[in-house]
Amino acid sequence: MVIKLPREVQQRLIASIKRYCAEMMGDEIGDLKASLFLDYCLEEIGAVVYNQAIADAQAFMQDRVADLDSTCFMPEFGYWRKQSKDGT
Repeated sequence: MVIKLPREVQQRLIASIKRYCAEMMGDEIGDLKASLFLDYCLEEIGAVVYNQAIADAQAFMQDRVADLDSTCFMPEFGYWRKQSKDGT
């Protein structure tokens, strides 16, 4: 699966990569190098992050579904029990 980013996001990421290289590595790089590095990250690292995010979302949803019995339970046939408590 290819991760496709909106153009504006891609441009902001390229600018961030260029700044990181300049400030943290002391190496000025151009748009082409930053763009190639971004493509590499999206292809190689993006899938790992994406898959983990999906696994986390699935676990979260499974926990919520498993909790339905306790949070969404309504006792059945409670009318007469309620009436008996009222003294009628």
